[in-house]
Amino acid sequence: MQAEIITIGDELLIGQVIDTNSAFIAKQLNKVGVSVYQITSVQDDKPHILKALQEAEGNADIIILTGGLGPTKDDITKKTIAEYFDDTLIQDDSVLQNIESIWKQYVRQTLLQVNKDQALVPSKATVLMNKVGTAPGMWLEKGNKTFISLPGVPFEMKALITNSVLPKLKDKYHFPVILHKTLLVYGLGESTLAARIEAWEDALPNHIKLAYLPSLGKMRLRLSAKGFDKQKIETDVQQEIEKVLPLIKKEFFGYEDEDGNEEAVVANQLTKIGKSLAIAESCTGGKLAQLFTSHPGASQYLKGGVVTYSTQSKIDVLNIPEDLINAHSVVSAQVAEAMAQNVLKLYKADFAVSTTGNAGPTKGDSKAEVGTVFIAIATKNTVYSKEFNFGNHRTRVINKAVNKALEMLQKEIFKN
Repeated sequence: MQAEIITIGDELLIGQVIDTNSAFIAKQLNKVGVSVYQITSVQDDKPHILKALQEAEGNADIIILTGGLGPTKDDITKKTIAEYFDDTLIQDDSVLQNIESIWKQYVRQTLLQVNKDQALVPSKATVLMNKVGTAPGMWLEKGNKTFISLPGVPFEMKALITNSVLPKLKDKYHFPVILHKTLLVYGLGESTLAARIEAWEDALPNHIKLAYLPSLGKMRLRLSAKGFDKQKIETDVQQEIEKVLPLIKKEFFGYEDEDGNEEAVVANQLTKIGKSLAIAESCTGGKLAQLFTSHPGASQYLKGGVVTYSTQSKIDVLNIPEDLINAHSVVSAQVAEAMAQNVLKLYKADFAVSTTGNAGPTKGDSKAEVGTVFIAIATKNTVYSKEFNFGNHRTRVINKAVNKALEMLQKEIFKN
């Protein structure tokens, strides 16, 4: 069973808006056993949309479109879908009632005809009621193919996928199980890792695929299997993991969680053991804290964080002794460790992580070479730091520092 995702909007093609919808839809489809064959982005242009629909019908069993369902003239998806299905648009009274209800509750403006026209849907469509917006989702069938059109507003699309689309797809089709298991490996480059596990990789059974997913300072090994016997799939994948683990014993750190984020692994472990975290950042500029707070429930374990970007802020906010900075430089093991210890005390946390470094392009208040970063971990019983040089590309330095800080934090937390 294969799907194709079509995203509609000129804003996607000029880079004004990043297409996050496709990633979400693909992940949700994969969870229920649907493989995504292709993702296509097209203009707000009728011939382009019609061509994409025709090609998708030849490629996939399930075609999901997002975008182009708004009230303005450039939103042409509904009219184009009606043409593709040789259909006409009719008013759906339940959708109109939903629009009027939203206007009454939240919108202090006159309900215009263009807003009412959002209740127009192809006569052959089954309406998927959008409870968080005015543009309805639409479900159409053509032969044995299913076409689903959804609004492009991400939170509206997500609600429809979760509450309407997936339940209907599971009722209509019998999907196989798709299983992914991802191993986190630190300290090995892609070619070195591939050479080490080559014999194991060559012996993998045909129904298990391996993917290398390199990132800054880390590697993810993803094992994927597909089939209708869930127990067999899970057993086969686990057996292969047990074969490869001895080959990467020193570099293997753990498994990536369902969300695909190391910070989520840390968050889950902190929650599990009932411990808390504090963060002090300099060169990473709050990016580390942002990763944690982007997940719901962060307040359960994250006590707080500070971004002491300037030298003076380290003195004023974190009470780093000025003579310590003068003696060792603001980018040093001593300052990193003091930052971690002091933010630990400030927030009365169980674990703390700090970053201080020179991301470039100039050296700033420190004599340290561009790319030099010190990362420290503190607990109530110990503090330690490590020095790194992440090169001379500012963005890479920051991202590598964040990844390495997560790695060090994981190692410390998983001792408990």
